[in-house]
Order: sequence, then C-alpha cells, then structure tokens
Amino acid sequence: MTKLSVNVNKIATLRNSRGGNVPNLLRVTKDIESFGAQGITIHPRPDERHIRYQDARDLKKLVTTEFNIEGNPIQKFMDLVLEVRPTQVTLVPDALNAITSNAGWDTITNRSFLKEVIATFKQNNIRTSIFVDADPKMVAGAAETGTDRIELYTESFAEAFDKGDMKGIDPFIEAAQTADQLGLGINAGHDLSLDNIKYFKDNIPNLLEVSIGHALICESLYLGLENVINMYLNKLK
Repeated sequence: MTKLSVNVNKIATLRNSRGGNVPNLLRVTKDIESFGAQGITIHPRPDERHIRYQDARDLKKLVTTEFNIEGNPIQKFMDLVLEVRPTQVTLVPDALNAITSNAGWDTITNRSFLKEVIATFKQNNIRTSIFVDADPKMVAGAAETGTDRIELYTESFAEAFDKGDMKGIDPFIEAAQTADQLGLGINAGHDLSLDNIKYFKDNIPNLLEVSIGHALICESLYLGLENVINMYLNKLK
C-alpha cells in the first residue's frame, strides 16, 4: 500500500490568520494520525508564513508516524532539519517568495550541491528525497546525488487529468520506471486529490508515498477530516 503523508501547512495558515492558536496544530496533527494517516509533512519557509520553525520542533515530540520536512536547503533550513532529525527530508528548490512549489530540481546543474547536502543528512541517518519533474534525465541526475528517493512533482498530471487527458500520466510512468531501475524510492505530491489519486497510484509502479495537503484540507471542509483521510487510504490500497 502507498503511504499517505498529510501536509499540515494549511492548518498552520489558518491558525496564523488570527494570531492565536486556533486551530491547534499539534492537536489536529494527533487527530490526523489517529484517523489513519501514515505520515505528517511540513514545509517551513523562511518567512514562517504558515509552518513556523518552532512547529517543527514541537511536532517532532508528538508525531508517531513518519515525519517529513520539505524545503529549500538554505543554511537555516539545514540547521533545523539536523536539529529535529525527521524521518525524511525532501529537498525542494523554492524561491524565497514562492507561494507554493512550482518546479523540480535541475539535478544535473545542481548535482554537486545536492550531493553535498544529501551526504550531510545521510550522515545523520535522515532519509533523503529530491523533488523532481517527470523527466528521466532529472531522475537519473538525482540518482547520482546519492539520494534515497525522489518525489515526483505532479501538478502537470493533475492539470491534464482535470481536462480529461489520460495521457498526462505517461511522463510519470516513464520517470517512475527510470527511478525503479536506478534503485530510487518513489514519492509523489502536488495537486493530488480524491479525484485523481487512484488513477495516479494505479499507474505508477512501486509508489511508496504521497504527500497531500491543500486538496485534502479543502475536501475536509465538505466531508470531514476523518472521513477524507479514510477515503484516501481506501484509494491507495
């Protein structure tokens, strides 16, 4: 079964909008795990506009499933990850002012940099993953950095699926096959939803984990958080 890691950034965004502690990020995270999620993902950004760096420290104390921290490996982020020591760190090439992730790494141009960063994390027994586009060349470049996994950036698949274009999955199948041949684990995330997750999962070989936040929280407004998490789990079986 593909694991479901729930990104709780949107819970933090809602909390921060009023300046208090409602909703309580830690309580919601515990509930998400109790509802069946197999992982928790956060993506702290330098301006801390949703997840704060202290949230990462606090969540480390209570997350009992896999804990995944995503972000651009600037020094401040690296220091946080090395302090918190999550299960997994996912490297994402975010610009400082990015609203959300919008591209995977050029693993060829950035090979030396990524190799150095990954070596540091692996020396501290932190599993590593690189956010990449569905391009076999970028997957092959990722393999040369020493990373454990890749995370396929799935926005283009989601957009094609919404338009009824089932061929939008094809580059992801090819990228996943390349990753599998090179011994890389395969994660995926960005714009995956209840509508498209089963089709994606059924077509991607050896998909280990999906990270879903925005769609899952939006769907929960209508259907309820516990119900939505179990709907995802059923589709990922």
